[in-house]
Amino acid sequence: MSRLRAKVDSPLTGWRRRALLLAPAGLLAISGSAFWVLLEHLRATRDAPLPPPNPLLGKRLPAFSLPGLTANSGFGNTDVDAFRRPVLLNFFASWCMPCIQEAPVLMQLAQRGLPIWGIDYQDRPDAAADFLRVHGDPYQRVACDPPGRVADDFGVIGVPESFLVDSSGVVRWRWAGGLSADVVARSLDPLLRAAS
Repeated sequence: MSRLRAKVDSPLTGWRRRALLLAPAGLLAISGSAFWVLLEHLRATRDAPLPPPNPLLGKRLPAFSLPGLTANSGFGNTDVDAFRRPVLLNFFASWCMPCIQEAPVLMQLAQRGLPIWGIDYQDRPDAAADFLRVHGDPYQRVACDPPGRVADDFGVIGVPESFLVDSSGVVRWRWAGGLSADVVARSLDPLLRAAS
C-alpha cells in the first residue's frame, strides 16, 4: 500500500495532473488569439481599396502587335477585330500557379468551340512551350509579351487574366484570376449565350 501511495503522490504525476487541467485553458487562449488576429486581418482588408475597374470594359482593344510563340501565331488588335467572332484573350505564364489550375477549364472552353488566344506574359518562349505541352494547349494563337507592355495597356494586374472580346471588337468581360467552372457558369456562359 505504501508503494502505491508513493506512485500517486510523485511530483511527476502532480505535474501531469496540472498540465491536463491547464491544457484546455491554453487551447482557449491560443484559439482566442488566433480569432483576434483573424478579426484584425478582416478589418484591415475590409478598409483596403479595391482595384479600379478595368478601363477597357465597353471599349475597343488598345493598339498592339505581338510576335508569336510559334511561326504565324502572333497577333494584334487588328487580328482580333478581323476575326468577327467572340474571342477570349487569356494572359498566362509558365511560372504562374493559378494558370496551371485554370488550364483544364480553358481546355473545356476550347473543346466547346470558344476561340481562345493566349498572351504569354513576361516569360521565356521555351518555358511557355513546355507549359503548354505539359498542361494542354487550348489556344488557337499564342503571342508573347516578354516586357509586359501590352499587359500594362490592358490594365492587367496579374496573371492569369482573361478578357472576352465580342464580334465587333469590344471588350465585354474581364476576369482577374484563374478561371474556374463556377466562374464560367456564372459569369462567362451568360455572355456567350447572349452573343450567339
